[in-house]
Amino acid sequence: MSALGDRAARTGRFLWSAWAGMAGLSVFAAAWQLAHEAYGSFILPAPSETLASMTAILADPGSWQLVAATSLRAFAGFAAATAIGTVSGVLAGYHPAVMRLARPQITLLLGVPPIAWIVLMMIWFGNGAGTVAATAAVAGIPVVFIGAAEGIAGRDRGLDDMARALGLGPIRRVVRIALRQMLNSLFPALTMALGTAFKAAIMAELLTNAGGVGTELASARANLDVAAALAWILLSVAALITVEYGLLQPLRAEAETWREAARPWGVKR
Repeated sequence: MSALGDRAARTGRFLWSAWAGMAGLSVFAAAWQLAHEAYGSFILPAPSETLASMTAILADPGSWQLVAATSLRAFAGFAAATAIGTVSGVLAGYHPAVMRLARPQITLLLGVPPIAWIVLMMIWFGNGAGTVAATAAVAGIPVVFIGAAEGIAGRDRGLDDMARALGLGPIRRVVRIALRQMLNSLFPALTMALGTAFKAAIMAELLTNAGGVGTELASARANLDVAAALAWILLSVAALITVEYGLLQPLRAEAETWREAARPWGVKR
Protein backbone atom coordinates (compact mmCIF):
# COMPACT_ATOMS: atom_id res chain seq x y z
CA MET A 1 0.00 0.00 0.00
CA SER A 2 2.86 2.37 0.79
CA ALA A 3 4.36 1.85 -2.66
CA LEU A 4 0.99 2.49 -4.30
CA GLY A 5 0.54 5.61 -2.21
CA ASP A 6 3.98 6.92 -3.18
CA ARG A 7 3.27 6.22 -6.84
CA ALA A 8 -0.09 7.98 -6.64
CA ALA A 9 1.55 10.98 -4.97
CA ARG A 10 4.20 11.20 -7.70
CA THR A 11 1.51 10.93 -10.36
CA GLY A 12 -0.48 13.72 -8.71
CA ARG A 13 2.55 16.01 -8.50
CA PHE A 14 3.41 15.22 -12.12
CA LEU A 15 -0.10 16.13 -13.30
CA TRP A 16 -0.17 19.27 -11.18
CA SER A 17 3.16 20.41 -12.67
CA ALA A 18 1.43 20.50 -16.07
CA TRP A 19 0.19 23.99 -15.13
CA ALA A 20 3.73 25.31 -15.61
CA GLY A 21 3.83 23.78 -19.08
CA MET A 22 0.44 25.30 -19.93
CA ALA A 23 1.71 28.70 -18.83
CA GLY A 24 4.73 28.34 -21.12
CA LEU A 25 2.50 27.35 -24.03
CA SER A 26 0.30 30.38 -23.34
CA VAL A 27 3.32 32.67 -23.61
CA PHE A 28 4.25 30.99 -26.89
CA ALA A 29 0.70 31.44 -28.20
CA ALA A 30 0.78 35.12 -27.25
CA ALA A 31 4.05 35.64 -29.14
CA TRP A 32 2.54 33.75 -32.08
CA GLN A 33 -0.49 36.07 -32.07
CA LEU A 34 1.75 39.13 -32.03
CA ALA A 35 3.73 37.82 -35.00
CA HIS A 36 0.48 37.12 -36.84
CA GLU A 37 -0.72 40.68 -36.27
CA ALA A 38 2.61 42.01 -37.52
CA TYR A 39 2.95 39.89 -40.68
CA GLY A 40 -0.60 38.80 -41.58
CA SER A 41 -2.29 35.47 -42.23
CA PHE A 42 -0.44 34.67 -45.43
CA ILE A 43 2.92 34.56 -43.62
CA LEU A 44 1.73 33.31 -40.24
CA PRO A 45 -1.92 32.41 -39.57
CA ALA A 46 -3.32 33.19 -36.16
CA PRO A 47 -3.39 30.43 -33.53
CA SER A 48 -7.18 30.32 -33.82
CA GLU A 49 -6.94 29.76 -37.59
CA THR A 50 -4.43 26.97 -37.09
CA LEU A 51 -6.59 25.32 -34.43
CA ALA A 52 -9.59 25.50 -36.75
CA SER A 53 -7.57 23.86 -39.50
CA MET A 54 -6.35 21.19 -37.07
CA THR A 55 -9.94 20.50 -35.98
CA ALA A 56 -10.96 20.04 -39.61
CA ILE A 57 -8.04 17.68 -40.15
CA LEU A 58 -8.92 15.59 -37.11
CA ALA A 59 -12.50 15.30 -38.29
CA ASP A 60 -11.18 12.94 -40.97
CA PRO A 61 -10.48 9.48 -39.48
CA GLY A 62 -7.71 8.98 -42.02
CA SER A 63 -5.74 11.81 -40.43
CA TRP A 64 -5.52 9.87 -37.17
CA GLN A 65 -4.03 6.95 -39.10
CA LEU A 66 -1.43 9.23 -40.67
CA VAL A 67 -0.36 10.61 -37.29
CA ALA A 68 -0.27 7.09 -35.85
CA ALA A 69 1.84 5.85 -38.78
CA THR A 70 4.38 8.63 -38.31
CA SER A 71 4.47 8.07 -34.54
CA LEU A 72 5.02 4.32 -34.92
CA ARG A 73 7.84 4.84 -37.42
CA ALA A 74 9.52 7.43 -35.23
CA PHE A 75 9.09 5.28 -32.13
CA ALA A 76 10.50 2.23 -33.93
CA GLY A 77 13.57 4.24 -34.85
CA PHE A 78 13.81 5.60 -31.30
CA ALA A 79 13.56 2.09 -29.82
CA ALA A 80 16.34 0.84 -32.11
CA ALA A 81 18.49 3.86 -31.26
CA THR A 82 17.88 3.28 -27.54
CA ALA A 83 18.89 -0.38 -27.70
CA ILE A 84 21.97 0.07 -29.89
CA GLY A 85 23.12 3.34 -28.32
CA THR A 86 22.70 2.15 -24.73
CA VAL A 87 24.48 -1.18 -25.16
CA SER A 88 27.37 0.29 -27.13
CA GLY A 89 27.58 3.27 -24.76
CA VAL A 90 27.80 1.01 -21.69
CA LEU A 91 30.58 -1.02 -23.31
CA ALA A 92 32.47 2.14 -24.25
CA GLY A 93 32.01 3.58 -20.76
CA TYR A 94 33.62 0.53 -19.19
CA HIS A 95 36.51 0.40 -21.68
CA PRO A 96 38.43 3.67 -22.20
CA ALA A 97 40.12 2.29 -25.33
CA VAL A 98 36.73 1.63 -26.93
CA MET A 99 35.63 5.13 -25.92
CA ARG A 100 38.65 6.71 -27.62
CA LEU A 101 37.97 4.74 -30.79
CA ALA A 102 34.25 5.52 -30.76
CA ARG A 103 34.45 9.28 -30.18
CA PRO A 104 35.61 10.18 -33.73
CA GLN A 105 32.93 7.93 -35.20
CA ILE A 106 30.23 9.53 -33.08
CA THR A 107 31.45 12.97 -34.14
CA LEU A 108 31.28 11.80 -37.75
CA LEU A 109 27.71 10.54 -37.30
CA LEU A 110 26.65 13.78 -35.63
CA GLY A 111 28.22 15.79 -38.45
CA VAL A 112 26.25 14.03 -41.20
CA PRO A 113 23.00 15.97 -41.81
CA PRO A 114 19.76 13.96 -41.61
CA ILE A 115 18.93 14.73 -45.24
CA ALA A 116 22.11 12.93 -46.31
CA TRP A 117 21.04 9.84 -44.35
CA ILE A 118 17.64 10.03 -46.02
CA VAL A 119 19.24 9.97 -49.47
CA LEU A 120 21.37 6.98 -48.52
CA MET A 121 18.41 5.15 -46.95
CA MET A 122 16.35 5.78 -50.08
CA ILE A 123 19.09 4.15 -52.15
CA TRP A 124 19.47 1.20 -49.78
CA PHE A 125 15.87 0.56 -48.68
CA GLY A 126 13.67 2.38 -51.18
CA ASN A 127 10.81 4.78 -50.43
CA GLY A 128 9.02 2.97 -47.63
CA ALA A 129 8.45 2.84 -43.90
CA GLY A 130 11.82 1.11 -43.43
CA THR A 131 13.64 4.17 -44.73
CA VAL A 132 11.74 6.42 -42.31
CA ALA A 133 12.41 4.21 -39.27
CA ALA A 134 16.08 3.67 -40.22
CA THR A 135 16.64 7.40 -40.62
CA ALA A 136 15.11 8.05 -37.20
CA ALA A 137 17.33 5.35 -35.67
CA VAL A 138 20.56 6.61 -37.22
CA ALA A 139 19.77 10.16 -36.12
CA GLY A 140 19.20 9.10 -32.52
CA ILE A 141 21.98 6.55 -31.94
CA PRO A 142 24.84 9.05 -31.38
CA VAL A 143 22.83 11.02 -28.82
CA VAL A 144 21.91 7.91 -26.81
CA PHE A 145 25.47 6.57 -27.06
CA ILE A 146 26.92 9.76 -25.59
CA GLY A 147 24.43 9.76 -22.71
CA ALA A 148 25.09 6.12 -21.82
CA ALA A 149 28.87 6.30 -22.24
CA GLU A 150 29.26 9.48 -20.22
CA GLY A 151 27.00 8.12 -17.50
CA ILE A 152 29.06 4.96 -17.11
CA ALA A 153 32.42 6.72 -17.43
CA GLY A 154 31.44 9.30 -14.80
CA ARG A 155 30.10 6.81 -12.25
CA ASP A 156 31.30 6.84 -8.65
CA ARG A 157 33.93 4.11 -8.61
CA GLY A 158 34.00 4.22 -4.83
CA LEU A 159 30.55 2.67 -4.81
CA ASP A 160 31.87 -0.14 -7.00
CA ASP A 161 34.70 -0.79 -4.55
CA MET A 162 32.30 -0.79 -1.60
CA ALA A 163 29.92 -3.20 -3.37
CA ARG A 164 32.82 -5.48 -4.26
CA ALA A 165 33.92 -5.48 -0.62
CA LEU A 166 30.38 -6.46 0.40
CA GLY A 167 30.50 -9.44 -1.94
CA LEU A 168 28.37 -8.25 -4.88
CA GLY A 169 29.26 -9.93 -8.16
CA PRO A 170 30.05 -8.07 -11.41
CA ILE A 171 26.55 -8.38 -12.87
CA ARG A 172 24.85 -7.18 -9.70
CA ARG A 173 27.26 -4.24 -9.47
CA VAL A 174 26.46 -3.26 -13.04
CA VAL A 175 22.68 -3.56 -12.62
CA ARG A 176 22.28 -2.13 -9.14
CA ILE A 177 24.99 0.54 -9.10
CA ALA A 178 26.46 1.49 -12.48
CA LEU A 179 23.27 1.44 -14.53
CA ARG A 180 21.36 3.44 -11.94
CA GLN A 181 24.04 6.11 -12.01
CA MET A 182 23.97 6.07 -15.81
CA LEU A 183 20.25 6.93 -15.86
CA ASN A 184 21.04 10.44 -14.64
CA SER A 185 22.59 11.27 -18.02
CA LEU A 186 20.78 8.69 -20.13
CA PHE A 187 17.23 9.99 -19.70
CA PRO A 188 18.02 13.54 -20.93
CA ALA A 189 19.75 11.93 -23.92
CA LEU A 190 16.67 9.75 -24.54
CA THR A 191 14.44 12.82 -24.47
CA MET A 192 16.62 14.50 -27.08
CA ALA A 193 16.81 11.32 -29.16
CA LEU A 194 13.02 11.00 -29.12
CA GLY A 195 12.60 14.52 -30.50
CA THR A 196 15.31 13.87 -33.07
CA ALA A 197 13.58 10.66 -34.16
CA PHE A 198 10.29 12.45 -34.77
CA LYS A 199 11.97 15.25 -36.73
CA ALA A 200 13.98 12.82 -38.84
CA ALA A 201 10.93 10.63 -39.50
CA ILE A 202 8.81 13.53 -40.70
CA MET A 203 11.63 14.83 -42.89
CA ALA A 204 12.09 11.37 -44.41
CA GLU A 205 8.36 11.07 -45.08
CA LEU A 206 8.34 14.46 -46.76
CA LEU A 207 11.20 13.57 -49.10
CA THR A 208 10.27 9.95 -49.81
CA ASN A 209 6.49 10.45 -50.09
CA ALA A 210 6.05 7.48 -47.74
CA GLY A 211 2.79 8.75 -46.26
CA GLY A 212 2.26 10.11 -42.78
CA VAL A 213 2.61 13.66 -41.53
CA GLY A 214 5.57 14.40 -43.80
CA THR A 215 3.59 13.71 -46.96
CA GLU A 216 0.75 15.96 -45.75
CA LEU A 217 3.28 18.72 -45.07
CA ALA A 218 4.54 18.36 -48.65
CA SER A 219 0.96 18.67 -49.89
CA ALA A 220 0.37 21.80 -47.77
CA ARG A 221 3.58 23.31 -49.13
CA ALA A 222 2.48 22.64 -52.72
CA ASN A 223 -0.88 24.30 -52.02
CA LEU A 224 0.70 27.22 -50.09
CA ASP A 225 -1.65 26.34 -47.21
CA VAL A 226 0.29 27.69 -44.24
CA ALA A 227 -2.53 27.01 -41.77
CA ALA A 228 -2.66 23.33 -42.75
CA ALA A 229 1.12 23.05 -42.54
CA LEU A 230 1.12 24.53 -39.04
CA ALA A 231 -1.78 22.27 -38.06
CA TRP A 232 0.16 19.15 -39.11
CA ILE A 233 3.21 20.44 -37.25
CA LEU A 234 1.13 20.87 -34.09
CA LEU A 235 -0.24 17.35 -34.49
CA SER A 236 3.28 15.92 -34.78
CA VAL A 237 4.38 17.86 -31.71
CA ALA A 238 1.31 16.61 -29.83
CA ALA A 239 2.23 13.04 -30.77
CA LEU A 240 5.79 13.62 -29.54
CA ILE A 241 4.58 15.06 -26.23
CA THR A 242 2.19 12.14 -25.80
CA VAL A 243 4.99 9.60 -26.18
CA GLU A 244 7.40 11.53 -23.97
CA TYR A 245 5.05 12.27 -21.08
CA GLY A 246 3.00 9.11 -21.47
CA LEU A 247 5.95 6.72 -21.55
CA LEU A 248 9.41 8.21 -21.12
CA GLN A 249 8.83 10.54 -18.17
CA PRO A 250 6.82 7.99 -16.13
CA LEU A 251 9.64 5.48 -16.66
CA ARG A 252 12.12 8.08 -15.47
CA ALA A 253 10.02 8.79 -12.39
CA GLU A 254 9.91 5.09 -11.53
CA ALA A 255 13.64 4.63 -12.14
CA GLU A 256 14.67 7.69 -10.14
CA THR A 257 12.53 7.38 -7.03
CA TRP A 258 15.66 8.16 -5.02
CA ARG A 259 15.25 11.81 -6.03
CA GLU A 260 12.21 12.03 -3.77
CA ALA A 261 14.18 10.74 -0.78
CA ALA A 262 17.13 13.02 -1.56
CA ARG A 263 14.99 16.15 -1.92
CA PRO A 264 15.01 18.39 1.20
CA TRP A 265 11.65 19.01 2.85
CA GLY A 266 9.82 21.97 1.34
CA VAL A 267 12.19 22.35 -1.59
CA LYS A 268 10.42 22.29 -4.94
CA ARG A 269 12.16 21.31 -8.16
